[in-house]
Amino acid sequence: MAVDTSNFDIDAPRWDQSTFVGRLKHFFNITDPRTAVVSEKELDNAKQLVQLCRAGSAPPGTSIEQLHYAKKLYDSAFHPDTGDKMNLIGRMSFQVPGGMAITGFMLQFYRTVPAVVLWQWVNQSFNALVNYTNRNAASPITPKQIGVAYVTATSTALATAVGLNLYTKKAPPLIARWVPFVAVAAANCVNIPMMRQQEVLNGIAVTDENNNKLGYSKKAAAKGISQVVLSRIAMAAPGMILLPILMERLETFPFMKKIRFLHAPLQILLVGGFLIFMVPVACSLFPQKCSMAVCSLEPELRDSIVNKYGDKVQYVYFNKGL
Repeated sequence: MAVDTSNFDIDAPRWDQSTFVGRLKHFFNITDPRTAVVSEKELDNAKQLVQLCRAGSAPPGTSIEQLHYAKKLYDSAFHPDTGDKMNLIGRMSFQVPGGMAITGFMLQFYRTVPAVVLWQWVNQSFNALVNYTNRNAASPITPKQIGVAYVTATSTALATAVGLNLYTKKAPPLIARWVPFVAVAAANCVNIPMMRQQEVLNGIAVTDENNNKLGYSKKAAAKGISQVVLSRIAMAAPGMILLPILMERLETFPFMKKIRFLHAPLQILLVGGFLIFMVPVACSLFPQKCSMAVCSLEPELRDSIVNKYGDKVQYVYFNKGL
């Protein structure tokens, strides 16, 4: 079916982003792990097609399905603020393959301190890159701030994991299996705010519903970052809480004792099963284009908006990141 580019808005959401179900369909689409193996050339072609469609000059004969697929690739690989191609490891489409391997090893090798240190360090390195990649790019961060954020988050995860690992030596085995999740949750509470500290310190850019810039808000930044922290913890929770219970039961069977060398691959596959669903679910908990009432903003920004627009602007909008 040929597309009338004069009537087709490629940036219009295919699903209603004001509802959880609509956001879930959207994020199932752009976090599809298959897009992580698409070639660079195909990604660049998708970006070019999206830009041509925005300009109202899509090639003759282009179908709606082709445009939807191009937008899917574009949203999965290019930053929503800058339009720049994101690094592969930091993309949400890489969360399933990357997260399942790291989380599987964290859950399998939780008994010894060296293993705990190694896999928590690997996980926090991965998380730091993801958090940096998916930040609100309107608030730049310096290399020094990135380094401080990385060291702080990694230290938090290691201190939590090692401390709990030693503390739970005499606890029931299941309690020890939950230590990696506690460490991951604690580190997320540090890693994300630290990696996005410029937003907290200087505020995040807020706009009206027509994307007209209104100023910068620290309160909006705090709201957006807190929602991302909750989303990331929710993303990890089912796999890291339920899977240890499952493995604890499975390992009591004689056949499982005979195939101990397969326990790690099995956990990796099971974590992948959880993440395929939990990555889009967690991303869908809150709208990516977050809103905030003008009356809830800082007095200076609120007064500036009211003085300029009166009561015409009731809410401000901003990209909370992922």
